[in-house]
Amino acid sequence: MSGPITVVVADDHVPARAGVRAALETGRFAVVAEAHDAAGAVAAALEHEPDVCLIDVHMPGGGIAAVAQIAARLPGTAIVMLTVSEDDEDFFDALRAGARGYLLKDVDPLRLPLALEGVLAGEAALPRVLTARLVDRFREREVRRVPIEGSRTATLSAREWEVLELLRQGLGTRQVAERLFLTEATVRSHVASVVRKLKVPDRAAAVRLLEEPPNGRLAARG
Repeated sequence: MSGPITVVVADDHVPARAGVRAALETGRFAVVAEAHDAAGAVAAALEHEPDVCLIDVHMPGGGIAAVAQIAARLPGTAIVMLTVSEDDEDFFDALRAGARGYLLKDVDPLRLPLALEGVLAGEAALPRVLTARLVDRFREREVRRVPIEGSRTATLSAREWEVLELLRQGLGTRQVAERLFLTEATVRSHVASVVRKLKVPDRAAAVRLLEEPPNGRLAARG
């Protein structure tokens, strides 16, 4: 790419925009416009057709709404979220809207230019904590069917099955979390989902169902 890499920065916090400009304009990047809301971000992007748009999730008008509009009209512009939000739904909504990266605002300023160059080279810019959740969400597409009564079965995700299997081995919530690199809250959420799907009163009953399925065996994956 010849010439500077052009960037539009959209964030309703002035100090945040100033920090991004300071981090980028020491190298190959040029911040060509700033915006404080979604409408301004879209207008700036359409006017300048930048190489990159850095957009905050929670700004007036909605950062994700801005992403969807920019991605639809400027497919050649790489859109990267720069936010404090680690919320799963914000993360996945941004990717579905067309963002190519999702960075947290505590990113080292020295790494920000490298991350954006990576995005332009076709790489994904994602923090480790969110990469793990992306992998987890993908794994949840795999299913395991468990007999519960008569000819009925319950469908567990691959991750739910892993959690249940580790509980069967005698591990506690903290140990399961450490083994699967999850938070304890996430493990408890998976357990609650398993209990609900298997229609049993608690995790102990779920483990017993795993050990002694009503039909004598567990259904195959698929």
